Amino acid sequence: MTTTIEVVQGDITEQDVDAIVNAANNELWMGAGVAGAIVRQGGREIEADAIRQGPIGVGESVITGAGALTARHVIHAAAMGQDLRTDREKIRQATDSALTLAEERGLDSIAFPALGTGVGGFPVNECAAVMVGVVRDHAHGADALDTVRFTLFDPVAFEAFRSVAQR
Repeated sequence: MTTTIEVVQGDITEQDVDAIVNAANNELWMGAGVAGAIVRQGGREIEADAIRQGPIGVGESVITGAGALTARHVIHAAAMGQDLRTDREKIRQATDSALTLAEERGLDSIAFPALGTGVGGFPVNECAAVMVGVVRDHAHGADALDTVRFTLFDPVAFEAFRSVAQR
């Protein structure tokens, strides 16, 4: 099976996919950035469900319902700890664990934001290279995932991911 990689500019909370990914911290509380947008659009029950499953290790993921969102699930990928700092390896592990969890659940489609580039302050160009690389590596063994969509709100992040994905 071939996994299709898509790059779109838009709001991740509006994506019609099996799961959207939350750029989480390892305690799974949802504050600003993507997490804040998910809670505003989907409801506090998403955060409550996530916190019940935590804390988790940095680089790990958990899955919750999606409340009022169009997506059916939220995968909370811990790309940082409580210090809200991240690096290439944490982003790599979080991306991989989210993809693995989606596969284990038999999901067909998943939408990712740029993990760690907002609150975590990680450079978006490096993030794009790491995340697209992980998705390509993962796609070779994928049984369920048909579509991986990078959904970037910011035009600079969109261009960075589009450029890397086209290589």
